[in-house]
Amino acid sequence: MSDSDRTALLEALPYARRFARALTGAQSSGDAMVAEALRSGATPVPGPGGARLGLFASVARIAAAQPGDVAGSLSRQERMLLLLTSLEELDTATAAAVVGMDPDDAEEMLAAARERLRAANAARVLIIEDEPIIAMDLQQLVESAGHEVVGLAASEEEAVALAERERPSLVLADVNLGQGGDGQSAVERIMERHSVPVIFVTAYPERLLTGSTVEPAFVITKPFEPTTLAVATFQAVTRGLPMGAG
Repeated sequence: MSDSDRTALLEALPYARRFARALTGAQSSGDAMVAEALRSGATPVPGPGGARLGLFASVARIAAAQPGDVAGSLSRQERMLLLLTSLEELDTATAAAVVGMDPDDAEEMLAAARERLRAANAARVLIIEDEPIIAMDLQQLVESAGHEVVGLAASEEEAVALAERERPSLVLADVNLGQGGDGQSAVERIMERHSVPVIFVTAYPERLLTGSTVEPAFVITKPFEPTTLAVATFQAVTRGLPMGAG
């Protein structure tokens, strides 16, 4: 492998980690999948973003070979297509190539999967966001996806108190709370008393995906589309790949 290919793969690692973590439902299993992809000889594919696509394709092959039943109403292939097109913002044809599908078949599968997302079980969501307008926008997006918002927290202390009182089934957290503290710290305190899946929202996802510390399994990038939130929420609540993974 050339030095340029090696450099490109290193730069693509945060995005491969995001895809794999969201797919498996946990940092540890997602990062292990990316490490296996590198050991198995993942290389860039020709064209723009080739390193990222090469890693995605290697992760997809490893995921497809995983044993066990998949949690929830979506198949593993459907989950991969949804994550690639929403979380990673690939077009359908590119996502189809990553998972080794015909583009027309992938389009049909995506349409059916998105329809089933609308019928998914509703989550009780705590939103941690210090900007009131952004918080209200997030609330509207969450509710339009069929979920219930049980609280809006603008600070670390408020988030911890609301989580203790409301016992949400999902937390949607901004990383930077300005004068109100730190979103990651709030989540850590919540997790000490209440096991709950968390989706972090940030403009700089690569900063949360270094693989060197305890990091989130679910990260979406500001700004995002409603479908992205719907897919991330479904993955977080159903906890990813096989039953009992992570």
